Amino acid sequence: METHVLVLPGGGYAHLAPHEAEPVAGWLHTLGLAASVLRYPVRTRHPGPLQAVRRAVADARRAGATRVGVLGFSAGGHAAGMAAYAPGAAAGERPDFALLCYPVVSMVTDTHAGSRQELLGADADEELRAATSLERLVTADAPPTFVWHTAADELVPVEHSYRLAGALAAAGVPHELHVFPDGVHGFGLAGGEPGAGSWTALAADWLTRLH
Repeated sequence: METHVLVLPGGGYAHLAPHEAEPVAGWLHTLGLAASVLRYPVRTRHPGPLQAVRRAVADARRAGATRVGVLGFSAGGHAAGMAAYAPGAAAGERPDFALLCYPVVSMVTDTHAGSRQELLGADADEELRAATSLERLVTADAPPTFVWHTAADELVPVEHSYRLAGALAAAGVPHELHVFPDGVHGFGLAGGEPGAGSWTALAADWLTRLH
């Protein structure tokens, strides 16, 4: 089975963080997985990023991948989660699994307004904010999901991942949630960091068990 993982860097929907791009694809290659960085559009209103991820998933399938996953950081985690959970995907556009690293999840909370304003605009109404909140979109057929966060994250509070995990649990979706006590936002691979540095090993084990 040929698996391809699309890596979505973070950057608040304003830019793409380099340390969450090629280094992450390189780590996936060491696991024997095909991987590529998806430079989804930034400073672009919804649904532009979602459409880009859906196209990339479908393109990977057409190129021969039998299973396509998304791995996203922060705002990239939101874009990956939208592709995984939002309704309206055409055949072949929905990923088979998702790894979300300190993701932006909710657009209805007041925390981390930066990503919301870049994606939805400063005056987004409640309906649009709800329609782009991952915890509101999870259904029983959502793909298996791996999530990690740090409890000390001040930029995107861990509340985001708790909201998502609660929705996944309520819908009966296979998932793992790992919360590490220490660490700032934007760790990336987090090599050498106490606690959070183990996320790659945990994710590698999870990916193995997906087979």
